[in-house]
Amino acid sequence: MESTLFFAVPLGALAALMLVAFCAGIIDGIAGGGGMLNVPSLMLAGLDPVTAVATNKLQGTFGVASATRSFAQAGLIDFPTMRWPFALSILGSMVGAVVAQKIPGDFLRLIIPFILIGLAAFVATSRKLTDAEARQKLPMLVYAGALSAPIGFYDGFFGPGGGTFFFITLVTMLGQGVTRAAGNAKLLNLGSNLGSLIVYALSGVVVWSLGLMIGLASFAGARIGARLAMSRGAALIKPLVVVVALALSLRLLV
Repeated sequence: MESTLFFAVPLGALAALMLVAFCAGIIDGIAGGGGMLNVPSLMLAGLDPVTAVATNKLQGTFGVASATRSFAQAGLIDFPTMRWPFALSILGSMVGAVVAQKIPGDFLRLIIPFILIGLAAFVATSRKLTDAEARQKLPMLVYAGALSAPIGFYDGFFGPGGGTFFFITLVTMLGQGVTRAAGNAKLLNLGSNLGSLIVYALSGVVVWSLGLMIGLASFAGARIGARLAMSRGAALIKPLVVVVALALSLRLLV
């Protein structure tokens, strides 16, 4: 690789990466987890793991920003109440991005699949995951420090599934309905993408030309995914979260 500014790939490979990013954007727009497609595809294109994660943050920011905008326009994001979780998501992801460049991620890769399998089982069997609001179990500041910051750290450090973790904790810990939680999760995921992208950009490990190209495809896919999530609600989001969580766990185990 000559430079992180430009990374040449054959036209056919670029088209394939854009198609993957478009599909991943749809998944991200609904339930999160698009990184499980993007990061391996970027590595197959020749990027090393850290550069692949960093470039995925660039294109992922396009997709999550697109989905966030769609949910915000529908009035499904609580900006005032989410300000502290959003801020700590950014901070956590920045720390995670710094750590990712200093230590290997083998430990997280080992434990995350089993956490995801447990979450998938919970989502599949829980009758509480509906569009109805439930009792909030944690104060917002506690949620921000105890969950939003660590999930942001994970997203900056490793990535795939960060949006899914945000979604599940918003439902289970803050009692939010499934569709509203999906919208607020996009906001928090946008924060974690932006925070880690800043660190990776300053470190010079983002392939800007490639990330911008596939970012446009991710942007388009995420708009479709967000509209599907808002129109179908829990009937679509809940089963897709299960599928994404299991697929992520299997991908990481393999």
